[in-house]
Amino acid sequence: MGRHRKQSPATVRRSSVLALTGLVPAGFVACAAASDLDSDQSAVQQLLADEQDALASRPAGGSIEFVEHSMAEQRSVAPPVVKTVALPSNREKADLPAGNLGVPGVAIAAYQSAERTLDAENPDCNMPWNLLAGIGRVESTHAFGGKADSDGNPLSPVYGPVLDGSLSGNNVIHDSDDGALDGLGGYDRAVGPMQFLPETWKRYAADGNRDGIADPQNLYDAALTAGKYLCAGGLNMRDLAQQSRAILRYNNSMAYVANVMAWSNSYGNGVAPKPAELPRI
Repeated sequence: MGRHRKQSPATVRRSSVLALTGLVPAGFVACAAASDLDSDQSAVQQLLADEQDALASRPAGGSIEFVEHSMAEQRSVAPPVVKTVALPSNREKADLPAGNLGVPGVAIAAYQSAERTLDAENPDCNMPWNLLAGIGRVESTHAFGGKADSDGNPLSPVYGPVLDGSLSGNNVIHDSDDGALDGLGGYDRAVGPMQFLPETWKRYAADGNRDGIADPQNLYDAALTAGKYLCAGGLNMRDLAQQSRAILRYNNSMAYVANVMAWSNSYGNGVAPKPAELPRI
């Protein structure tokens, strides 16, 4: 089970805020403190003037397309709703062909979808699907051997052990979500096929299947969130040292890293890992 460490929240520079001021509705800007408005007025006016000059310089026939493209680039996407979706118990298991070394087809689909999304959103990370598969193999055996429906939802919720100190080697982690994600009060436990602690999930939660919800139980959401978590801080998965640092975020154990890397390599080349490559975690 992954044991996640807290990450420092990202800082936002004032210059970044100023650069976005021209995108904020006028009614919202009017609510800002007067001192901030006075100090930023010249910067805002210059931004607006620059935008008007840019529009005026475009050919008449392309002005509309240019404006639409600019608006599309600036449009912010609403964050997904973070929750676990209650589903009926009589769902059918996904019927997709398995991949190398028996990786369930629905799990491969989720890992590869996450790879494509990360390649578009964070190409410097160079996240391969088989690394996510390595994490999924060690954390939950790909949702207990692919026991998930065609939408990537496990047929039964996936939970780790309760982190109350009763299990040797695990941290004591008190409740951080009022049981909303892990269905448990008092203490936390890891959730879903990629085994995220509730607090970590809320910080990195991603909507892998684009349904507006970030559900830690869903394979597509969990795979993309795992990718974001591993890539955080500008890490590059093609650099083995940086890849190791990323995997250690899941579990601060080099034996864990060795297992994940061994399965990742095996899923990539189709050759089963040797026992010596899988030290006991």
